[in-house]
Amino acid sequence: MNRYTAVYKSVFALFLVFSLFAFSRNVINTHKSIPKKKIASVLKSNIDSKIESVYNALQANQFELPKQDCFSEALKGFYSLQEKGIVKSNILTLVDFSLSSNVKRLWIIDLSSNLVLFQTLVAHGRNTGEEFANDFSNTPESFKSSLGFYVTGEVYKGKHGVSLKLDGLEKGLNDNARNRAVVLHGADYVSESFIKNHKRLGRSQGCPAVPVECVSEIITMIKGQSCLYIYHPSIIKSKENNLFS
Repeated sequence: MNRYTAVYKSVFALFLVFSLFAFSRNVINTHKSIPKKKIASVLKSNIDSKIESVYNALQANQFELPKQDCFSEALKGFYSLQEKGIVKSNILTLVDFSLSSNVKRLWIIDLSSNLVLFQTLVAHGRNTGEEFANDFSNTPESFKSSLGFYVTGEVYKGKHGVSLKLDGLEKGLNDNARNRAVVLHGADYVSESFIKNHKRLGRSQGCPAVPVECVSEIITMIKGQSCLYIYHPSIIKSKENNLFS
């Protein structure tokens, strides 16, 4: 009786192994039959759906919300940089250079609570445009703004007072930021009174300059390897943007 039981168990074990092997081949073949483009499309759809959910859950907290297309591009990059360990903070700073310099186009968002923490004026480079930003560069001495993703660096005191160094993360687009001394700092030409007197905001040498009275508060919020994204519609079509390649 024990001998028959042993034989039965052996046969059953072989049957089980064969079944598992057949199932595995079927799963593999099924995945092989799915086009890569379709897989990519499904993944993109899932990401887009997640981003839309985050945007819809944003709490304005007395401020205006950024435009959805701008926020979506920023969040895609944020997730990628966070996954790679480049970004250590849940704070996202978003600058929308598609808007007039006469409006508050810098947002600080806490993505752990989906709360807009701050919104303020921000300057673009003197050679990037007058009221509107339309010409960008990564070249030293161009006095133009650089688009794309940055990670916040060291806090220091310079000629503009307390300032925050920025590291550009996109080759050919903004990776000269540190060499160009593109930093976040305060400036007296970033104010409502300057706009009233000159019909536009003042301009920097390429730095995202903010109002003097709130620069310390802003730096406290975004220091510590957080993500800063400077957006303009032209960046979407830029062939230099290879952050995600």
